[in-house]
Amino acid sequence: MVMNPGEYTASGERVRAFERAAELLTAPSALMHLTLDEARVVVGYMTPQFIPSGTTFIREGDAADEGFMALLLEGEVVVEGITVSRTEPVTIGVLAPGSLIGEVGLVDREPRSASCTTSADSLCAILTRESFECLINAEPRIGSKLLLAIAARLAERLRDNARKLRLYAKLAKAMQMDIDSLLVPRS
Repeated sequence: MVMNPGEYTASGERVRAFERAAELLTAPSALMHLTLDEARVVVGYMTPQFIPSGTTFIREGDAADEGFMALLLEGEVVVEGITVSRTEPVTIGVLAPGSLIGEVGLVDREPRSASCTTSADSLCAILTRESFECLINAEPRIGSKLLLAIAARLAERLRDNARKLRLYAKLAKAMQMDIDSLLVPRS
């Protein structure tokens, strides 16, 4: 990860970043169901990280990276994958402040499933796997709420992918029927 240690290290900036992170974790769109006090506890285990524009901080297929999750506080992140075309990246999504990034990497030890690149200077709050485990040990109720929220986000994405696969299957079937009709000899 690329860091600019001069950025966001002043105590006032750090406090504002942490408070912003806590507010984002309690937003209705966060699916966290944490109180502001619980979110502040979680944020206490996170580290603010400035990431310059154009930096790829998660690479698809990277198995060596230490597990972490990022909460985007400021900026924008483009999520891309190459598994579809195998040559050129395909944009999967563009993430705005309040988005969680890399939460799968926080809970498993598998290679990253997509690449994430900042499209603007960005500020994230980083929760490492080690810090997450410390949170679970020190605050099991809050840690379990966070883990359930991450599981809910993953389930939401799984359901969305299943809907997309059903749509793609229908399209593929319709295309095959069209191709078959073109190949039938005409009398």
